[in-house]
Amino acid sequence: MPDPISWDFAWPYLSAALVGGYLLGSIPFGLVLTRLSGLGDLRKIGSRSIGATNVLRTGRKDLAFLTMLLDGGKGAAAAGLAWYVGGPDPMLVAGLGAVLGHNFPVWLGFRGGKGVATSIAVLLAVAWPAALALCATWLLVAAVTRYSSLAALVSFLLSPAYAWFLIGDLQRVEFAALLAGLVVLRHTSNIGRLLRGEESKIGASGRSSDGNE
Repeated sequence: MPDPISWDFAWPYLSAALVGGYLLGSIPFGLVLTRLSGLGDLRKIGSRSIGATNVLRTGRKDLAFLTMLLDGGKGAAAAGLAWYVGGPDPMLVAGLGAVLGHNFPVWLGFRGGKGVATSIAVLLAVAWPAALALCATWLLVAAVTRYSSLAALVSFLLSPAYAWFLIGDLQRVEFAALLAGLVVLRHTSNIGRLLRGEESKIGASGRSSDGNE
């Protein structure tokens, strides 16, 4: 059982880490960049998502790459700042908050992206060996199947095992599992299309696919 006195001391910091991470993660960089570039409302094209994959559908590879970097950067920044201020526990809480903010931003009616880039960056900050293994798995599955969504699902579902074998810290294993659960939750429509054989492959044009973001 945790010490009630220590918990009374810790919970304001953890709450602040969660809220701060959420607010940072909820910045819709894809939407902001496309609007500033005169491309209109990103939520009205393609998959209507705010992530880098949908930005790519505007034809602006540079904006898509910048969106990916910023979406990942906000997750890593949230976790890193919380670690610097409060240590490992606030780091985990802030990282989770950043992913929740990206996936469910209050400014956009809780309709955000799918959190792949943000989750990978947070995992890099929290458990980098597991994150590198996840990235290698994503590349392998994507190269073999050409399904971006399947690559994300497989790599994140394996990430708790990577955390266990490469790090051995139960807290980080549980954190990786939580991120994997959020990725699966945000990819339910992709899972349905994969099962029906309707998911578009990488490089193919298809209105039914919304990719990872």
